[in-house]
Amino acid sequence: MAHGFEAEIPLAFTEEVKAKTDHLYPLVEKFVPRLEWELNAPIIARINDLKAEKNAVILAHNYMTPDIFFAVGDFRGDSLALAREAAETDAQMIIQAGVHFMAETSKILAPEKTVLIPSLEAGCSLASSITGADVRLLKERYPGIPVVTYVNTTADVKAETDICCTSSNAVQVVEHICAEWGTDSVILIPDQYLAKNVAAMTDKKVITWAGSCEVHEQFTPEDIREMRAGNPGVIVLAHPECPPDVLAEADFAGSTAAMSGYVKDNQPKHVVLITECSMSDNVAAENPNVNFVRPCNLCPHMKRITLEGILRCLETGEHEVTVDEDIRIKALAAVQRMIDLPKLGSVSNFAVGKTGDVVAVEHR
Repeated sequence: MAHGFEAEIPLAFTEEVKAKTDHLYPLVEKFVPRLEWELNAPIIARINDLKAEKNAVILAHNYMTPDIFFAVGDFRGDSLALAREAAETDAQMIIQAGVHFMAETSKILAPEKTVLIPSLEAGCSLASSITGADVRLLKERYPGIPVVTYVNTTADVKAETDICCTSSNAVQVVEHICAEWGTDSVILIPDQYLAKNVAAMTDKKVITWAGSCEVHEQFTPEDIREMRAGNPGVIVLAHPECPPDVLAEADFAGSTAAMSGYVKDNQPKHVVLITECSMSDNVAAENPNVNFVRPCNLCPHMKRITLEGILRCLETGEHEVTVDEDIRIKALAAVQRMIDLPKLGSVSNFAVGKTGDVVAVEHR
C-alpha cells in the first residue's frame, strides 16, 4: 500500500493509531469493513493530527464517503452550509472535501483563509455547463429580467448574477426577486430540471439553460417504479435536480438537507434517496432504525476526493483555490443577497406529482 507519505504515515495499525481512531469506527462500521478500516486508520489519525497542528478544518459534503464524512470531516452538509461554516470558523486553513465550485464559494465568503481542494479534477457537470460569458449573453437577450443562479456554479457565473439560490430555497428566491424587480419573469440557471421543478410551484415565467447534473439526470420514472415493486411500502425521496417525471413518482422532493431532515423526523421503515450513493450511507449511519434501499449513481467527481488526497493537502498545501478579487466581490454580492433572505420556517417540499414547464430553455 503505497501512499507517497511513507515518511509521515505510520502504515502499521499501531496501538497509538488504534487509540486515536477506535472511537470513530462505530460511526462507519456498517459501511467500512474492519480490515479496510485498519488500512485507513493510520491516514485518518495523521489527518486529524495535522488539522490540530495547522489550525485547519475539513468541510465534508453530503456526497463524501462515510470514512471522510464521519472520520475526518469537521463540518458536514450541503454546499452552502459548508461555505457558511468556512466563513464563520476560526480555522485559517480550509480543506474542501467536495468539488471545485464549493471551494470557490468558500473562498468567496472567506477570502482571508487558505482554501485547498484535494483534487483539481473534482469538477461538476452542472457547473461546467455555463460560463460568465454565457450569462452576459442571456442578459443581452432578455434585458430587464433578473438572473437567479444556482450555487452549483463557478465564481465567474455567480459574478454575473443578481442573486444565488440553493435547491432548498429556489422557489423562495424566485418569488422574492420577481417581487423586488416588479416582474413576472426570471432567468433561473443553469439546471434545467431544477428550473422545471421550480416552475411547477410558481406562476412566474422561468427561462433556463440546458445544464444538468450527470448523477441526477440518470434516474428515470421506471427506476422508481421498479424500486417500489421490489420494496413494497418504500418511501421515495428525490432531489430536485432530477427530471420532473422522476419527482412525479416520488413521495417527497427536496435538497440533500431536506431529504436528511425528512428521514430524521419521520423515521420511515423503508426509504430510498434518489440522489448520489454516498448520501444514503451517511444518512443511514445517523438513522440506524431505517432500512435504506440503495440505487447507486456515483458522482465521479466527488469520488476523486480521497483520504490520501486530503492528507496531501495538509502535508504540502496543494491545491490552493483562489478567486480574482473583482470576480469575488461581485459573486459575494449575489451569494450574500441570498443569505440575507429570511430563512424558511420549515424545510420546503417540491411539488411532487406536478411537472412544471419552463417557458424557454437556452441552448449554447
